[in-house]
Amino acid sequence: MGGLCPHATFGGIFVRFTIARPVAAAFLAVALAALGAVPAQATTKGALNVVALGDSYGSGTGAGDYLAGTGVPNGCWRSANSYSEVVVARARAAGIPVSFANVTCSGAASADLSQTFKGEPPQLDALRRDTHLVFLSIGTSDIDFAGYGLLCVAGDCSGAPSQAEIAELPGMGQNVAALLREIKARSPRAKIVMTGYGSQLTSGDNAPGVPLDPICDPGFFSSQERVDGNQVASALDATLRRTARHGGATYVSPFLKNSVDLQPTFGGHSLCQADAPYYRGFDALAPGQEGAEAVLHLNKAGQSALADLVVRTLLR
Repeated sequence: MGGLCPHATFGGIFVRFTIARPVAAAFLAVALAALGAVPAQATTKGALNVVALGDSYGSGTGAGDYLAGTGVPNGCWRSANSYSEVVVARARAAGIPVSFANVTCSGAASADLSQTFKGEPPQLDALRRDTHLVFLSIGTSDIDFAGYGLLCVAGDCSGAPSQAEIAELPGMGQNVAALLREIKARSPRAKIVMTGYGSQLTSGDNAPGVPLDPICDPGFFSSQERVDGNQVASALDATLRRTARHGGATYVSPFLKNSVDLQPTFGGHSLCQADAPYYRGFDALAPGQEGAEAVLHLNKAGQSALADLVVRTLLR
């Protein structure tokens, strides 16, 4: 989906904005409120107050164009191409005044949002009583998903390591559930949109006849590791989806509701498939790139596709 201006689709109804920009902004804000995207009070006074919280998938690590002071040595890697930045940019292009606080930081686990992390204030301190919309990406750092991925690359993560990763998911779900309660306590009127992570690597064989990232070499990810890794990714998604539902948050994921099949927009875009990948591989290790932190993370196109899903969900 492109920008929301000068056209937008609400629930299948096509609307052409031919009216003055301030009126168009008010109209779109009212439409968002009517469809449950934001509280009605956000449409009448001041700006739409938006906060982005979370980890590397929320910050856009791997998507490039990093906000000043968030790359090296800070290490939060907040990208102007992250899904929350893209959604806010589209809203502003549609004439909606948005007050936006992006405090996401690569490596943050659930507990880190309530404490100083990488020298930055607690992310939860960005929340206010009048916050209208919260974007949240969290969970993988609770289970050291990055360490699990490194094991897959450097050793063998199939079998017991994968099952151990899955065994940590109930605890992660409890952590995220507590985090959702804290967000609601601080911002009781806010709509919370929680995002999933998707499938970083195909569970099948490499696509034939297309250029592939070096990470696709079977010496790094064996066939069984790909199968087991996708079982972990599916179980992670199912846990987050269930936690969001019980916690009153809206869940947006590259996976469909069964947490097994991918959304059409993400299908074919995992690493080592035929379509352009939505995730970074070993290209992130090249000189001048982000390094290991960005491996298996969404790239610019992947973040844009996730932004599309978020907008579609908000306007559903």
